[in-house]
Amino acid sequence: MKAAYISRYGNIDDVQLDEQSQPPLTADAVLVKVHAASINPLDLRVLEGEFKAILPVKFPFILGNDFAGTVVEVGSKVTQFKAGDEVYAKTDLNGAFAEYTVVQQSSLALKPQNISIEQAAALPLVALTSWQALVEIAKVKAGQKVLIHAGSGGVGSIAIQLAKSLGATVATTTSAKNSGWVKELGADIIIDYKTMDFEQELKDYDVVLDTQGGKTLEKSLNVLKRGGRLISISGPPDHAFAEVINPNWFLKCVIPMLSWSIRHKAKKRGITYTFLFMQPNGQQLSKITELVEAGKIKPVVDQTYDFIQIKEALQYVNTGRAKGKVVLQFDE
Repeated sequence: MKAAYISRYGNIDDVQLDEQSQPPLTADAVLVKVHAASINPLDLRVLEGEFKAILPVKFPFILGNDFAGTVVEVGSKVTQFKAGDEVYAKTDLNGAFAEYTVVQQSSLALKPQNISIEQAAALPLVALTSWQALVEIAKVKAGQKVLIHAGSGGVGSIAIQLAKSLGATVATTTSAKNSGWVKELGADIIIDYKTMDFEQELKDYDVVLDTQGGKTLEKSLNVLKRGGRLISISGPPDHAFAEVINPNWFLKCVIPMLSWSIRHKAKKRGITYTFLFMQPNGQQLSKITELVEAGKIKPVVDQTYDFIQIKEALQYVNTGRAKGKVVLQFDE
């Protein structure tokens, strides 16, 4: 099968587009013919080896985290899916940038019927990230105030819609040129990060979803009220992350130390800091399907590229200018 893979950590020029072996099918898994896959900033970070100390990959490594396609074959213990089903998922076993991928049935969901296969491919990683942050961790309720950083990004554009569907008042940071667009997504308060300081404009928020890390993460403490939650996908990892990846004993000790400073500052203010390491989850994705089919969440696709244009697509994502997601189309 044709696949986009790396044989070493490096940059976009190191991505190879060539034949790879089709992944083997296990009893609890499903073989899917990939019709579309989306690119996430995470793919570039994996490519560059940012996580090699704690989450090393085995080369050759097929890139890609989320996809939509058609079930070709199911394992002997699979009961929820059958050949011909249109499905989508965040990968767990194999990369998405390939003609075929294998995924555990527990990670898979039926594709929403009211959107295209390309739109479906844009959803799993960002929608699950938003769901796990706002529903599972923060338990956002109607009337609460939520700040979502980088509202025009892949995660931000979905998180705004999800927070609004939960009844929250939503603030977001973005550039002035995207302000009208994020307002259409449901943002109530828009902070132009180039001319405004969000920590001076906002206060007494219940939840902040941080997608930036660094100074943005630190400053986010100042907008939260006592009892608030700071959830980050870009900040330093915590104890829970160390438990999930189950590293050697040394890393298990070191990893939580990386977030000691932000956790300590948060605790002094009565705020809870959580690092979110998103996990594939078919049941949650099915809930997202319901929201999509009800018109409460709409996928946001900036650009679509043919699979053979993957390097060009990766370069575009690398500029940081994408509004929503960039999708690879596999079918000729």
